Amino acid sequence: MSAVVPAEGILVGRARRPGVLHPVIVTVRDGAVIDITAKGFATVRDIAESDDPAGYVASARGEAIGDVEAIVGNSWSSGSDDGKPSLLSPVDLQAIKASGVTFVVSLLERVIEEQARGDAGRADALRKEILDLIGTDLSQLVPGSEAAMKVKHALIARGVWSQYLEVGIGPDAEIFTKGQPMSSVGHGADVGLHPVSSWNNPEPEVALVVSSRGRILGATLGNDVNLRDVEGRSALLLGKAKDNNASASLGPFVRLFDDVFTLETISQADIDLTVTGEDGFELKGRSSMSQISRTPESLVTATIGPHHQYPDGLVLYLGTMFAPIQDRDGAGKGFTHKLDDIVSISTPTLGTLSNRVLLATECPPWTYGTSHLLRDLAKADLL
Repeated sequence: MSAVVPAEGILVGRARRPGVLHPVIVTVRDGAVIDITAKGFATVRDIAESDDPAGYVASARGEAIGDVEAIVGNSWSSGSDDGKPSLLSPVDLQAIKASGVTFVVSLLERVIEEQARGDAGRADALRKEILDLIGTDLSQLVPGSEAAMKVKHALIARGVWSQYLEVGIGPDAEIFTKGQPMSSVGHGADVGLHPVSSWNNPEPEVALVVSSRGRILGATLGNDVNLRDVEGRSALLLGKAKDNNASASLGPFVRLFDDVFTLETISQADIDLTVTGEDGFELKGRSSMSQISRTPESLVTATIGPHHQYPDGLVLYLGTMFAPIQDRDGAGKGFTHKLDDIVSISTPTLGTLSNRVLLATECPPWTYGTSHLLRDLAKADLL
């Protein structure tokens, strides 16, 4: 597993600082966390909207507020000391968007969810049946291409066409709202499952930070917590499956693009996942961004443009190829979370994002929104 904080790069994030009402903007230099909050640059959104975000963060003056390892360690909600700094989600006013069914493996699992109607016990048999029928050659298809449309028509004729196949190999990407601005949680926070769910999983992903002009500025790690049984019953329940208290985690920092770290770096990244449970269960998996079926640029274009504007920019989860099928509680039962699971998502260039799994009703309620942030920044004369 990678270190929590990457060893190099221009990093920007947010932290809670004792005695300060508002979240502070921070970077990391020589092993220290530096508070660079300044008037006009009091939010990550402000930095993202500047002409040179990486240049600003690299040169901004600030105050050291602690050792990075100590602050990372104090960010776990299960043992945080309110008298010491701790990390928050590294984004603030940006819309939280996500793209789905961007890898063939997750595409097939979504079809299985739909066919199973939320019944995890049927998934194993359906998986074999569907793979026997359509194979795995879909990974070579360019979505929306003439070849993809031929496959679509063949699958319709066989009676296995699905709304997930439509967004997986059809012309239009699936883009949805994962959560509201200010609702995401950061490294060490608890992530939440809706209590109605009994079949669910983490979704380890790269998330891009995009300005209001559609410029891709940097990247972070994300867990797009998913309820497989809820979405499997109906795609119209996507909101209930995806958007719950503490169901979107991001972090630990946003790494801004520069001469060394680029979108091409992200396009070749391998994303590792580890889930460890109090029952001794351990699950490991890997997503390779090189196998994404739609380019990150095309997903951003599908999200923001003349058809849809985001004045405060956005963060976009890019999707995952990881769909856990390893049996946990018996043969054929597949994987689902148990409370107190620890989920860690990592890649060397972005670090490691770790969270504990609880019910959404047991996670700290989301009470600090955009209005609270703006009021506190105004009180501090930072707007």
